[in-house]
Amino acid sequence: MSEQKYLAFCLMDETLRVSDSRVANAITMPNCPRCNKPVYFAERVTSIGKDWHRPCLRCENENCKKTLTAGGHCERQGKPYCNQCYGALFGPKGYGHGGSESHTFHNGLTGKAN
Repeated sequence: MSEQKYLAFCLMDETLRVSDSRVANAITMPNCPRCNKPVYFAERVTSIGKDWHRPCLRCENENCKKTLTAGGHCERQGKPYCNQCYGALFGPKGYGHGGSESHTFHNGLTGKAN
């Protein structure tokens, strides 16, 4: 009786190994856009429609390189930026970088700010 159980276990184990290798060949891990290495499930952060390693998802600004969280950053041309760098690099220019101070209206008759 125990010999039959052992044989069944061996056959089942062999079947699993065959099907595991088939699955392993069919499924490939996505590569991280920054380091181009495979991203495994436990270390995956999905952002901008791609899977990243946690330390690889960082601001593209050379002077910053802050590690980012999924959904907590901005994107330009498929590259992640922290909110501060995105505003400084690509936001409106002028006093206050896009705050209400930069939008003063001048009276056409007097030339003075309203």
